[in-house]
Amino acid sequence: MKTKLSFREYVSVASMLFGMFFGAGNLIFPVALGQHAGSNVWLAFVGLFITGVGMPLLGVAALGISRSTGLFDLSSKAGRPYGMFFTCLLYLTIGPFFAIPRCATTSFTVGLEQILPQNDWTWLYLLLFSILFFVVALFFSLRPGKILTWIGKVLNPAFLLFLGILVIVALLHPGAAIAQVEPLDGYASQPFFTGFLEGYNTMDALASLAFGIVVVQVIKDLGVEDPSAVAGSTVRSGIFSCLFMGLIYLAVTVVGVQSRGLFEPAANGGVALAQIARHYLGSAGLLVLAATVTLACLKTAVGLITSCAETFSALFPNGPAYRIWAIIFSAISFLFANLGLSAIIDYSIPVLMFLYPLAIVLILLALFGKFFRHDRAVYISTIALTFVAALYDLLRTLPEYLRTLCHLDAPLEAVGNVLPLASLGLGLEDKLDVKMGALSGGQRQAVALLMATMTPLNFLILDEHTAALDPKTAETIMVLTGKVVKEK
Repeated sequence: MKTKLSFREYVSVASMLFGMFFGAGNLIFPVALGQHAGSNVWLAFVGLFITGVGMPLLGVAALGISRSTGLFDLSSKAGRPYGMFFTCLLYLTIGPFFAIPRCATTSFTVGLEQILPQNDWTWLYLLLFSILFFVVALFFSLRPGKILTWIGKVLNPAFLLFLGILVIVALLHPGAAIAQVEPLDGYASQPFFTGFLEGYNTMDALASLAFGIVVVQVIKDLGVEDPSAVAGSTVRSGIFSCLFMGLIYLAVTVVGVQSRGLFEPAANGGVALAQIARHYLGSAGLLVLAATVTLACLKTAVGLITSCAETFSALFPNGPAYRIWAIIFSAISFLFANLGLSAIIDYSIPVLMFLYPLAIVLILLALFGKFFRHDRAVYISTIALTFVAALYDLLRTLPEYLRTLCHLDAPLEAVGNVLPLASLGLGLEDKLDVKMGALSGGQRQAVALLMATMTPLNFLILDEHTAALDPKTAETIMVLTGKVVKEK
């Protein structure tokens, strides 16, 4: 039995992995990370690399080593209802809810928006562009042919060539030194974890669970049958793909940091990438970037529409046919695309914060399943506990008006006080521009205590000053209050 691939076969599989996970739309996140991480870029990039590059590779390996036939089969190890729930939600996330609309809005933001007049009609331009984009995407989804293969073979090398030129020119003429760029937002205090969470936006770990079976099947078709050998071949093939994709992300991230000497942080990475291209390569360079990004995103959108339609027609054999699913997903994607790129990114965060922990723990369970014989009880108990933390992350990252409307701040704070590591995302450092009335009770009380103890007064009146705090924090505050009283 064949136990490993030849060098040529490794290169072939590595190229497939790279083509599966690398997308033009993903470049908007490293450049945005660079602009915000500033001098803390190296720790932030390590976090991005783990979730944006490492986890997708492990996801593909997990499918191979667990002998699963696909995402539904793997997730059903925790029960068929959960398998149906997780598979549908994951495909909707990497499909019509977020990833497919993002293909259209990234193309528009990087290209057409930059050359059109900046006025109140931008929404109309996006509407017309998205209509054309999804009509073409649906056309090819219903009539797949060799033209998409040709576009992929010609377009990816052309895009990488142009991107390489842009990156090299930008690196040779930096706008600022990395050490001089001040980190912003969460990157100032927690660069690693903020970069780790930024990697969620690539959605590649989710995609690895959805499409990784294709790579596993290719390795099996090449003669490798043993699950451990399949996983090993996947990982070894993925090393080249992983390093190459990581190198591209790193270069684009550094360009993003250095661009802070030329521009203020952009609303999103698409705008930043367009600004950088125009600055270094002029309007002609911007047009070439726009054309290659648009075609690359179009190809990705066609692949996602096709995959989602095939999956749902298989999951629901008595439901709509493939063509109807393709039309439905194209229509939903068109509606979400008209929210704009920044809105899509913002609204995707709660869902990704919910899905990613579940996906990561499913990957780890599949990789180490042989140690507990893939016992369903282990899957159920582990996923159930992760589900609680994932639901907490979903709720705490909801838009502020929704949390206020549903009165979630107090319960979330109570859960956060007992949930391990929850404090990494519950600090007050990201509340500097928030009005006092928008803070939770505990946060308001913490601010009041800081203001009171930092003010040089001769006396201090405290009335139930720990009422809104958790017991542990309250005890700490009481000790500190005693010290302040002695000092005063």
